[in-house]
Amino acid sequence: MKEEPFYTVKNDMLMLNVKVIPNAGGSRAAGVRNGELLVRVGAQPERGKANKELMRFLARELNLPRTAVELAAGETSRHKRVLLPGNAAAKLKRLAGGA
Repeated sequence: MKEEPFYTVKNDMLMLNVKVIPNAGGSRAAGVRNGELLVRVGAQPERGKANKELMRFLARELNLPRTAVELAAGETSRHKRVLLPGNAAAKLKRLAGGA
């Protein structure tokens, strides 16, 4: 059975589906499951701390300016949609473990 895609590219923009797991020992990608990139973040899910850490982590790992990573949906949910430049797809696949 083929895994469903965890991102889509349209009009030179990439929409990434992410499931955030807060309170982890550190920030790291943990693979792809159910059409979402799993990201463990070392921040607590209060006052936007986990969201900020997710944005910093993605920008750092994908070698993008922090301003190029935008939370599009899911501010208070563990299931989020993140908007990235479309050229981040190759780096994103490597981050996800070749998915």
